Amino acid sequence: MRDSAGDPKSILTVDTDITQKKQLEEQFFRTQRLESLGTLAGGIAHDLNNILTPILAAAQLLQGKCFQDEELSRQLLTLIESNAKRGAALVKQVLSFARGYKGEPTIIQVQYLISEIIQIAKQTFPKSIEFSTVIPEGIWAIAGDTTQLHQVLTNLLVNARDALPDGGNINISVENKFIDEAYTRMNLDAKVGHYIVITVADNGIGIPPEILDRIFEPFFTTKEVNTGTGLGLSTVLGIMRSHDGFIKVSSNVGRGSKFDLFLPAVEATPVFKIEDLDVLPGQGELILVVDDEAQIREIATIILENHNYKILTASNGIEAIALYAQHKHQINAVLMDLMMPEMDGITAIRTLRKMSNQLQIIACSGLNSMDVFTQAADVNVQVILSKPYTARELLNTLHHLFRG
Repeated sequence: MRDSAGDPKSILTVDTDITQKKQLEEQFFRTQRLESLGTLAGGIAHDLNNILTPILAAAQLLQGKCFQDEELSRQLLTLIESNAKRGAALVKQVLSFARGYKGEPTIIQVQYLISEIIQIAKQTFPKSIEFSTVIPEGIWAIAGDTTQLHQVLTNLLVNARDALPDGGNINISVENKFIDEAYTRMNLDAKVGHYIVITVADNGIGIPPEILDRIFEPFFTTKEVNTGTGLGLSTVLGIMRSHDGFIKVSSNVGRGSKFDLFLPAVEATPVFKIEDLDVLPGQGELILVVDDEAQIREIATIILENHNYKILTASNGIEAIALYAQHKHQINAVLMDLMMPEMDGITAIRTLRKMSNQLQIIACSGLNSMDVFTQAADVNVQVILSKPYTARELLNTLHHLFRG
């Protein structure tokens, strides 16, 4: 602000508290996620049953006569492992989707994002609906929240399914696109730069022109009562904006609809997976394994003893503290489950920290929520290992802990 002579005399600032708005927005997203989960529940149950069937059958065969057949046993064990990984991945996806866990934006390869969504949709949607994808080589990466982008694609696929009451085709395609200044002048939501364009198209009933302008309004729906809240597309729009993206829609009644999702591209870095590391043995370190599940203690013991580690086991926090007090100078690290009866992992870790602030602790949890990560960070845990973990993940986590 300037005085009568034109000289600066003060600065005027206007602040708006948007805390409540952000809280309402998060509730809004959560309500819509739960609606989508309800829609997909039957398909998720179907998919899980398909995963569990070969596991159960193979386990029974391994206990029978074919256990003598080494080649068949190897095939069955591979089948059990691959299906267990599929089941674990599905459960993690459902948990993160329902809770809306929001981590730091990560680099995402869209082809993997799309393949996961289509896998669930194929198990969920009527068999009269066919899927096709066009994903050329050299597609750029994007940065964002995987859970929220899953939600965007799920919403669009569910809407496409509803537009195909008698069956039809849903196509998802991806392309790289550079948006120049001329384009931005015609679309105020766009900025100059490189984008990934994900297109979800169907050949269904289409959207009438008089409705097309309203589809992103909260609570606007053309579905029957009790079949939709009208939150889907408004949630999609909110998530896209939070990712600095935008949407273009086109539709012809009787011929189908097309949604183009524009997301800013980023320079991808090679995806580093712990599975790519060599399995490295220990050097005789003593590990205290704490878990209330006897089978988890048993498999962890087998893995570690077969890779040159020594093991002590405890079934709860109280036992863990007693064992650590007895073997304090020999124990090199503790593998601690966080959800246990009698004394939970967090309480046990706090007690162990009072006994030794230098103790190396790996926390294990099957609930990959923000609360778990926050609690673990509060008690100075070195590593969090998500359940179910593989032998390779456990061994490489310990190797990194001891030898960097």
